Amino acid sequence: MDHFHYIDGHLHAEQVPLKEIAARVGTPCYVYSRATLERHWRAFDRAFGEHPHRICYSVKANGNLAVLGVLARLGSGFDIVSGGELRRVLKAGGAAANTVFSGVGKQDWEIRDALKAGIACFNIESEQELRRISAIAERLRRVAAVSVRLNPDVDANTHPYISTGLRTNKFGLGDARALAVYKLARDDANIRVSGVACHIGSQLTELGPYRDALSRVLEFIDRLEAAGIRIDHLDFGGGLGVRYHAETPPSPAEYVAAVMKQVGARAPRLPVTIEPGRAIAGNAGILLTRILCLKRGVERSHFCVVDAGMNDLIRPALYQARQEIIEVERHAGAGVRCYDVVGPVCESGDFFGKARRLSVREADLLAVRTAGAYGAVMASNYNARPRPAEVMVDGGVFHIVRKRETLGALYRGESVLPPEPPANRP
Repeated sequence: MDHFHYIDGHLHAEQVPLKEIAARVGTPCYVYSRATLERHWRAFDRAFGEHPHRICYSVKANGNLAVLGVLARLGSGFDIVSGGELRRVLKAGGAAANTVFSGVGKQDWEIRDALKAGIACFNIESEQELRRISAIAERLRRVAAVSVRLNPDVDANTHPYISTGLRTNKFGLGDARALAVYKLARDDANIRVSGVACHIGSQLTELGPYRDALSRVLEFIDRLEAAGIRIDHLDFGGGLGVRYHAETPPSPAEYVAAVMKQVGARAPRLPVTIEPGRAIAGNAGILLTRILCLKRGVERSHFCVVDAGMNDLIRPALYQARQEIIEVERHAGAGVRCYDVVGPVCESGDFFGKARRLSVREADLLAVRTAGAYGAVMASNYNARPRPAEVMVDGGVFHIVRKRETLGALYRGESVLPPEPPANRP
């Protein structure tokens, strides 16, 4: 459920008409609903009931400070994959002690910053990473809490670019190698073994892969206990999907119930950490864009050219994703045509949707739905295009939470070569 709905034929975010945001902020821009963010986070939190747990929002889904701040006020933890994301969490008021650091390639400065900040745990992915964290912790006179990310070799049945739980993926370690790393960690004075981590992919729409992965993780925990290694939590990652078009993903309650059924049978009081990102932010945002022209193509093809481009929202081009595109204002009695909704970027891959039935006129507004996750955070300056503004709606008011990038910002930090003396020129 989200809080984007029509009132008298006009699309609103909560109680604010989107046409009002477009008039004051311009397009393209991202619009987020605070009520939707809060509703989705609470759905995960409440599903656990009294079982000890931690909801660590995955910052890579949407790292805007306003989004992080809303979740931090709810008591959310955070899952980060870079030093920059850690800085964002702290700036937004998030607690380092409630933050886990994942990712396959942590740099030394990122490890140092995380240790100094006092994060909850590193989710590590190799023996080499363990040794680097240990060496840095020793120099800082700290003890680093670590979990090893287990790769259960489970097919998540999702897009290959966001599948992370197969043995051919770069993520995590298989059973034997993971057990060896745990033994090294147990014997290292600079390290404290904390938990077991697992994450098999993103945009999962069925529970079967989760059940298979969790079964293997729980069996591995039994092996750790047999080796005298005890853990204080299970980190089962994130990846729960959302509805973009016709998907029917499990609800947070169904997902948590499935997890707890297996955990409860093997380790009834084991604290559980999960790392949802898309499932919290995805349906909480839309991309608002204006139609530049309606162009007739060959045969029956028509193009709806909008002012947003693949640099603003790359998911359709990168993942072949289908996201709903809807009119911001519904015209009574207007005709419906089939359009390819495309942007101004010089790529044939610059499109948001093919063969979409729309009732529109030039200069009308469109909303690309389910754009709150992996939208603005993946935006670029391709074709020297400034990144869009971001807006947060809170009831009947809205706030600009990221100003539109200026043209001058596109080349800030760059420089041309100094003039060469005439004698040095060919």
